[in-house]
Amino acid sequence: MSLPWFENHQFPIYLAPMAGVTDITFRQICKELGADVLVTEFVSAEGILRQDARTKKYTEFGDDQHPIGIQLFGADGTRMGEAANKIIDWKKPDFIDINFGCPVKKVVSKNGGSSLLRDCALVHQVAADIVKAVNGQVPVTAKIRIGWDENSINAIEVCKQLVDAGIEAIAIHGRTRAQSYSGLANWDIINECAQAIPVPIIGNGDIHNGQDIERIKKTSNVSGVMIGRAAMQYPWVFKEAKHYLATGEHLEPPTIEERWEFILRHCELAIESNRYGSERQTLTSMRSRLMIYCKSFPHAKPLRAKLSQLDSLEAVRQLSEDYINYKPSQEELKAEAES
Repeated sequence: MSLPWFENHQFPIYLAPMAGVTDITFRQICKELGADVLVTEFVSAEGILRQDARTKKYTEFGDDQHPIGIQLFGADGTRMGEAANKIIDWKKPDFIDINFGCPVKKVVSKNGGSSLLRDCALVHQVAADIVKAVNGQVPVTAKIRIGWDENSINAIEVCKQLVDAGIEAIAIHGRTRAQSYSGLANWDIINECAQAIPVPIIGNGDIHNGQDIERIKKTSNVSGVMIGRAAMQYPWVFKEAKHYLATGEHLEPPTIEERWEFILRHCELAIESNRYGSERQTLTSMRSRLMIYCKSFPHAKPLRAKLSQLDSLEAVRQLSEDYINYKPSQEELKAEAES
């Protein structure tokens, strides 16, 4: 099998591709915490063909990050196939993934991402062109949503077109493009696809812990799951889910001190990667990420204000020490409880 992580009834847990999130550093961390399969942020096929240095950085990955796929977006299958071959020449990933699911306006406006779901014939053409261009060097997979909106849910038909084009696995986010990330994921439709389609279906949407995954394994026909936003805030979700699936027991969550150690390590690795430029540029670009990590911390509101101004690793260290050693007054505790 060209996707061996599905062999012997394995049930892989994927880290979902997320723009601005699943860079080389975050993927490394999630791999260490138990993610089975990684996918990069989406990469512009046109950027690859223009030899854009910034775009090429999105395709970089460490040797310890296998199995990993590079996700491409675009609307011209021939051009995307050329870009896929360039990527394979640079550094061979385990698979190429096609983005048919991104709901972001700037992608959709260029007829990329989920906009293609409105035209099944075009979905088939794009996928077939890429599969033909890659010519068996690596498998080609795809990620879709269940449809453009509530009135045009067509996931089964899209999946059939993709399989006919040679796609070897499909990840399905259980929301429409119109929903974006609101409302609930429709797992009934994901399961209908898993029952009807002969290739592995990976379910995505509203997965927060090992109990969710266990329920999905028992009640659906999917071959694996994909975790996105839950991992963005709490990457320990992979470790805790794996432990729960193996033992039926919940791991103790990381302490505040352990979370700060994680934050500091993420910052250090990001600086070392030189992905975002200087230390100052890296920390500036990471501010929103750090605020998400600290979202559930006690006394988070004043902490977020300080995080929004960080521009050095030393400032992060100092903030972590100040926070861990901070003893709020009774008035502050009362005000926070009332807010």
